[in-house]
Amino acid sequence: MAEPATEPMVKHFRLALLWPLRLLPVAGTSGAQQRPWQILRDMGEACPWRELEHDAELEGSIFQERHYTEFVTFLPYVQQFLYGEGRLRRDDADADAGPPMRVLRRRDVAHVRIAAREGDPPVMLDVVHVHLYFFFDVDVVILNVEVAGNDLPLSQVQELMYRAGRAYPSGWNADGRALHSLATAEWIGRDGSVLARTDAHEHAAFMTHVSRHRAPRIAAHWAWLMQPLASAYAEQGGALRYRQIEYHRMPLAAYLAVDDPRALTRNDFVRLGLVTGAGPAEARDEHRADEVDGGALPYATPHLDDFERRYCYDRFWSASGAAPWTRYLCSGHALVVVGDAKSAYFTDRERGVLAQFRHQHFLLFLIAHFQKASLLMFSERLVEALKRLHVADPASVRRFKRAIRASFEGFLRFTHRYWFHDIAEQAQTRALFRMTTAHLGTDALYAEVKERTADMNGYLDADSLRRQANTVVRLTVVTIFGLIGTITTGFLGMNLLAEAESPLAERLGYFALVFVVSTTLTLYTMVKSKRLSDFLDAVSDERLSTWNKLRALAAVWRRGTD
Repeated sequence: MAEPATEPMVKHFRLALLWPLRLLPVAGTSGAQQRPWQILRDMGEACPWRELEHDAELEGSIFQERHYTEFVTFLPYVQQFLYGEGRLRRDDADADAGPPMRVLRRRDVAHVRIAAREGDPPVMLDVVHVHLYFFFDVDVVILNVEVAGNDLPLSQVQELMYRAGRAYPSGWNADGRALHSLATAEWIGRDGSVLARTDAHEHAAFMTHVSRHRAPRIAAHWAWLMQPLASAYAEQGGALRYRQIEYHRMPLAAYLAVDDPRALTRNDFVRLGLVTGAGPAEARDEHRADEVDGGALPYATPHLDDFERRYCYDRFWSASGAAPWTRYLCSGHALVVVGDAKSAYFTDRERGVLAQFRHQHFLLFLIAHFQKASLLMFSERLVEALKRLHVADPASVRRFKRAIRASFEGFLRFTHRYWFHDIAEQAQTRALFRMTTAHLGTDALYAEVKERTADMNGYLDADSLRRQANTVVRLTVVTIFGLIGTITTGFLGMNLLAEAESPLAERLGYFALVFVVSTTLTLYTMVKSKRLSDFLDAVSDERLSTWNKLRALAAVWRRGTD
């Protein structure tokens, strides 16, 4: 009987979770919030979030070579999006000048204590940072949490990747334990105290919330981390409100430094790239049964036949190069890099693959998911505008028009400021960005949202033209019929009543009488203008008989002809 194979150990592990959310309008405002981060900034000490400066002059003491490498990786228009315009004279700088993307950070969370399954010993991971990303003129906020750990079994890393980034449980088992979620999750402060812990196992609380609001309830440890931002349906108030915009599983980027990447089986790479969790322990032996027996794979073998072609970037999967046997896995939902822990370049935090993962590769992953979240947000705004539309209510129609016009203008600004297909000329960064966006389907989503927005705007233009045409028709009819009276009474300057020498009171009486009669006839003609227009069309149609033209005249006063 074959001896069980030694499980690979992950010498250094990094996990960066992204949680895209939609910001809801602040009470009393309409349209996109241009600078939502100011609301948190104005709260002062009551808010745990503090804005980070991206200006090299302000961060000269901590601006390092990896930051410079990150900056020069991207194309100029992406640099403007990430870092803003350069400022030559700080005296003339606008106080609110800066990049379209703003980053806020909280520093009170030092560690996270987690256990993947019930009965597993908890693992303490370092919290590298907790960031909130805001974007100018787009109602999207992205939470980013990066954690790190050392000397973890590969199966444990696979399970943590699978279970860690879930905003709420997808269900519960017969024992009332949350499915696919962490058994334990606690944020630990710098003094060692527990700041918040997950309540994913509280079945009744989640069931009651969804039954009452028809909206998911955010798990307690994530809700706490977002404060003072609050879920749209949370009972407690918040400076800003947010709502889930994507699937409850958070996109993630992961870095794994292992002793020997070649010791990982195809099954290991599949589970890492598709983030399916660890497989059965008995599937690993010295003969690598998973490579000859498709049963060890998480999905059917035909489904994974093209896994390497679709999900693997193997430009550096060779014995040569500064970081040999480095493989990138990209599924849209996840961006994972696996390499040799013995390679100095792979583990270098200043110039190596680890530095690239934490900077260039994280940012390309962030940009792709920001684009997708923004497109979903625009789509939701169109649906909400339609839901609030009541055709019989003029005020509702006006609000609908304003909402659609604002969405159209916002989409145009998004296109010119944030929508791009290539973010770098560097082959690796460009290829990984294209793989990510291809799996996310952002091109197709963009085309769909653009078409819907254009359709809505086209409908408003057509409706405006229709209303203008109706107005022109009414004015034309009134003019035509008014012309008859004008010519009749003014023929050769004839006055039917010679009252020029009459007393002033008598002339004013005649004026008032004529004014009332003229106004009444004009208003009545406008009321009947649609039917009178049909009558004029019938009169001008030489194919109609006199009888049919008289019928058209009678239809002006007949009910139910419209």
